Order: sequence, then structure tokens, then C-alpha cells
Amino acid sequence: MGGYRGFYSKNTINLTPKVVNDIHKRGGTFLCTSRGGQDTNKIVDNIQDRRINQVYIIGGDGTHRGAALIYKEVEKRGLQVAVAGIPKTIDNDIAVIDKSFGFDTAVEEAQRAINAAHVEVESVENGVGIVKLMGRYSGFIAMFATLASRDVDCCLIPESPFYLEGPGGLFEFIEQRIKENGHMIIVIAEGAGQDYIAQAMQAADERDASGNRLLLDVGPWLSQKVKDHFTKVKKMEINMKYIVFGFRRKKRINNVLGICLFSGNERLC
Repeated sequence: MGGYRGFYSKNTINLTPKVVNDIHKRGGTFLCTSRGGQDTNKIVDNIQDRRINQVYIIGGDGTHRGAALIYKEVEKRGLQVAVAGIPKTIDNDIAVIDKSFGFDTAVEEAQRAINAAHVEVESVENGVGIVKLMGRYSGFIAMFATLASRDVDCCLIPESPFYLEGPGGLFEFIEQRIKENGHMIIVIAEGAGQDYIAQAMQAADERDASGNRLLLDVGPWLSQKVKDHFTKVKKMEINMKYIVFGFRRKKRINNVLGICLFSGNERLC
């Protein structure tokens, strides 16, 4: 129980047919999970003490980095233990494989956020909808959700830098789309534009327990930038609608439409 840290506490559960009978209908991680700070030696000590000979590790890129360390330690000790990595991440950011468990469901459910934004911006004058989707370092969910929707005008992802002002900038594109259609939808991955925001806000480089850089909240930042530009510079009234679709935490701010649901084994809020 509890992912890698569960090896320390030695808490286990027997997965009988009765216990797992309806787990496919439940959201969240059935065995619970933990983040960062794993001691590989302690984990392998536990594997050795219990005489475990097969270890199946399910998770994303960080989980598989841990699996690689466990395998190296197992090999170093000469243990007869097989370590198998099973990719499961909605971000679809694991190399070699084409698609991971949870990705299709995440893209499908992201359509609800995009559809909600489209309804909102169509109902007001000069409506601009910003939908923030998951994706720290990869824009697969944002890109595939955009391709699956006929309502998105602009998709911003971490792999492709963008800028706001000047010819070819986002402000110019927004103005053009509003003049043509009267509204527009922007889909943005949570990791997009982080260097741009950090420079503008002079933010420190902070890390979480797993060593990942803590992301600045691009959604409210971009919403405010767009609103300030058009109301103060262009003297043009626009109606901003910001929709958050993600997991990890819930945050309430003005003009936010929150969507909470479950996708595969990931909790999405």
C-alpha cells in the first residue's frame, strides 16, 4: 500500500477476486500512492526480505525512473528478481510506447471542458475562453483534445514556445479571431509558457518531493494578460471565461468553471 513508500511500512493487501471485483468502476489509485523521496536500498531490502521474485511497477515517467533504479540495485546484489514497468499516465509522456493507459479517457473527458468553454464564450460579446488542461512537459492531451474538437482556435503546449505581443503574437491572433467570429477558444497545457511567466514574475525555481519543478499557474496569468491588453491597450471590452481541467488540486478564483470527474485511475479535478 502507498506506492514506493509502502515498502518501508510493509503494509500489504491481498488482492483476491472479491477485493478487486469493482475497482474498474472506482476513481483514484486503489492501492494509494506516494511522491518522491524513495530510498532504493530500503525498497530492495524489503523485496529481498519478503523473497519477492516479481515486481510490477505501474505509473508514469517518474515511477519508471524509480523502477530503473530498483532494477540496477537488484542486479548489483545478484538477486533473482524480475522488475517489470507498466506505463500508466494520462500525459502519455513515456518514451518508446505509442499510448499509455488513461490517455484516451483523459482526451475524451477534456472535451467536456472545451464544450463548456464554447457554450460560455458564444453566449457573450467578444468572448474569450481559456481551457487549461494537464501536461507538465508534454502537450499530448492538449493537442489531441484540440484535434478532436471543432471549437478550438489556438492550442499552446510546452514543446512550442509562444509570445504575446507584436506581429504573429497571441494578442494579434485573438483580435483577428474575435473580429472574424465574435469569440475564440484557447486550449493551454499547464506546462506551457513557464519560462515566459517565470521571467515576467521573477519567480524562484522551486521543486516538489520528486524533484520536479513546481509549475506557475499559467491559466490565471494568461487570462489577466489578455484582459489587460484588450481593455487597457486596445480599449476593447472582452468577456474572459477560464476553465480548469486537471488533477492534483482544486483552486477557486473569479470566473472559473471547475469540472471534477474521474478518468481511468487518475482523479481529475
